[in-house]
Amino acid sequence: MDVVTLSRVQFAVTIGFHWIFPSITIGLAWLIVWIMTRYLRSGERIYRVMARFWIKLFALSFVVGVASGIVMEFQFGTNWSEYSRFVGDIFGVPLTAEVLLAFFLESTFLGVLVFGWRRVSVRAHWFSSLMVAVGATISAFWIIVANSWMQTPAGYHVVNGRAELTSFAAAVFNPSTVPRFLHTIGSTMTSGAFFMLGISAWFLLKGRHVEFARRSLTLALIVGLITSLAQFGLGHYHAVQVAATQPEKLAAIEGIFETQRRAPALLFGIPDEDAETMRAAIRVPGALSLLAFGDLEAEVQGLKDFPKDEWPPLALTFYSFHLMVALGAYFVLLTALGVYLLWRRALYDHALFLRVALLSIPLPVIAGELGWITAEVGRQPWIVYHLLKTSDAVSVVVPPGQVLFSLIMFCLIYGLLFVVWISLLRREMRKGPESPGSASAREVSESA
Repeated sequence: MDVVTLSRVQFAVTIGFHWIFPSITIGLAWLIVWIMTRYLRSGERIYRVMARFWIKLFALSFVVGVASGIVMEFQFGTNWSEYSRFVGDIFGVPLTAEVLLAFFLESTFLGVLVFGWRRVSVRAHWFSSLMVAVGATISAFWIIVANSWMQTPAGYHVVNGRAELTSFAAAVFNPSTVPRFLHTIGSTMTSGAFFMLGISAWFLLKGRHVEFARRSLTLALIVGLITSLAQFGLGHYHAVQVAATQPEKLAAIEGIFETQRRAPALLFGIPDEDAETMRAAIRVPGALSLLAFGDLEAEVQGLKDFPKDEWPPLALTFYSFHLMVALGAYFVLLTALGVYLLWRRALYDHALFLRVALLSIPLPVIAGELGWITAEVGRQPWIVYHLLKTSDAVSVVVPPGQVLFSLIMFCLIYGLLFVVWISLLRREMRKGPESPGSASAREVSESA
C-alpha cells in the first residue's frame, strides 16, 4: 500500500481504539455526579457504595484513554506533517486549550475522587465528581472544535500556502461545532449508560450485590432511554447542518445520484457506485427534502453534480450511517422495554432482558465509531474541506515501510492494552462493590 493509505489506516486504528474510552467515561462521569448528588443529599450508604465502584471503573478506562490519546496526537507531526504545516496556527489552539482547560482539571479532581474518600468531606468529593465530568465534557468540546474546523473551516485566510486565524470565535463556532458536539455528547451519555446497565445486569444475573445492582441498573436504564431518544433529535440537527454545508456527504449518506426536488429518504438500499444507482431501494418520497431543508419541494444535490474524483467512498459512508441509525433505534427499543418491565415490577428478575443488556455494552461505542466513520470518510477526499486534500497532507519524508511497521506495533500494543483493560474490569467486577457497612466512623460522620 502507498503511504497515504497506510497513514489513513494507522490514524483510523489509533482514533478508533482511543474513542472507546472517552465514549464510555464522559457519560459515566455524569452518572457518577448524579450518584454523588444523591449521596450528598440523602446520606444513604448505598450511594457511597455505588459511587466508589463506578469511580474505580471510570479511572481504569480514563488511564487507557489518556495513553491512547497521546499517541494519536503525535501522528499529526509524524505522518501528517503537510497537514500540520497548513493548519498549525489554527489546529494548535483548540488542542492547547483542551490540555490547559480540560485535561488538567479532569485529572486533578479524579485524583481526589479516587484517593480522597478518607481525606476530604462528602461535599468536596461531590464537587470533585462535578469537575471531572465538566473537564471531560470541555475536553470533548475542544477536540470537536478542531475536527469541526476540518469539516467546515471558518475564521481564517490562506497566506503563503498556510491557513492563518483571523477570527477565534468564528473558527471555534464554525457551522458544524455545536451540532457535532451535542450529538457526540449524547452518544457518550448513551455509551456510559449502557456500560452501567450491562454491568449491573451481570450482578443481578449472578445474584450478587443486588441492591447496588438494582439502583445502578434503574439509573442507567432511565438515562439510556432519555439519551437514546434525544439522539434522534440531535442527529437530525446535525444532518440539517451537513445538508447545508457538505452536500456531497449528504448525497453519499442517502445514496442520491441525481439532483432532484422532493428527494426521497432511503429506508433500505444497496449502493452500486459503478452503475450510479441504488439497488433494491425502498424510499419515502419527499422525506429527505422535508427533513433536510424543511420543505417538500427543496432541491437536494446528487453525487453527479460533483466531480467523481471528489465523491466520498460511497459504500463505507452509506453503510456506516445506516447501521448507526439502526443501532440507535435498537437502543430506544431496548431501554423502552426495560422501563416497561420496571413499571411492571418484572425487570430485575427478567433473565433474558438482563442477558441482552449485558451483551449490548459495546453497541453504543460501535454506533459512535460508525458515526465518526460517516463523518470522516464522508468528507473525503478532503482532509480540510475544499482546502486541502488528504493525499496532499501526508509527510513527504516518511516511507511506507516505516508507517507499516508502526501500524503493526500499534495494533499489537493496543491489543495488549485492550486485554489488560478488560482483565482489570473483570477483576473489579468479581471483587464487586464494598459492603455498605464497611466505611469508617469518620466517613459516616462526614455524610451526616
